[in-house]
Amino acid sequence: MKDMKSNKLISTWELVKHGIPQGSVLGPLLFLIYINDFPLSINKSADTILLADDTSTVISNANPEDFKNTINTVMTEIMDWFQSNLLTLNFNKTTFLQFLTKQNKAIKIQINASNSINTNITSTKFLGLTIDNTLSWNDHIALLTSKLNKASYAIRAVKSYSSSDVLKTIYFSYVHSLISYGIIFGGNSHFSTNIFKIQKRIIRTLTNTGRHDSCRPLFKQLQILPLPSQYIFSLLLFVNKNRDLFFPIQKFIK
Repeated sequence: MKDMKSNKLISTWELVKHGIPQGSVLGPLLFLIYINDFPLSINKSADTILLADDTSTVISNANPEDFKNTINTVMTEIMDWFQSNLLTLNFNKTTFLQFLTKQNKAIKIQINASNSINTNITSTKFLGLTIDNTLSWNDHIALLTSKLNKASYAIRAVKSYSSSDVLKTIYFSYVHSLISYGIIFGGNSHFSTNIFKIQKRIIRTLTNTGRHDSCRPLFKQLQILPLPSQYIFSLLLFVNKNRDLFFPIQKFIK
């Protein structure tokens, strides 16, 4: 039994050492085991978020100088971890996004770890969402608008030889999936009205109605939620599934 166990350990080590085929079932597990200590090596003043192979570090500080120093300290610790684990940071895919408000101006940052990190970006793509530095969601909605226009064209192209049930299935698989993803973030944005206009255009295409016809009864007929209602519904689902993130109302009632 001892020999069998040692052979298994040696085989596992050889697997980790020489690598495994991309796309294998074991790959994600070994990757998570390999990087699971990464957040522990980062300064306590920064929060590290790991999701699959996407890693983000969030740094906040009211003092500009402390903010700069923390960034450089964290970057040094990141570089040390990469070096200790025989990894190389891809600077072409590493960006720095500074969130701003109307009252706060951008702070000039020079990261000492490498001059290859772009510190002048105003938006970045993260997990399918395009996040801008003011959280206006303008860039994300602009990209979503382009995708929905293509979906609208595709539905019009297949409408003549598809049944109403098939068209509705296409809507939920192609349009609804785009609209509902990340809607709790940008669904209340001023720019989201552009998405709502495209949704109503698609609804009129599905029901073969004119551009000036009211969409209110059409949404009920197809049992599809309008964008504002979908936004509220998605928020309620999020709150219900993550009740531990919110303080009980009783704590605010004296």
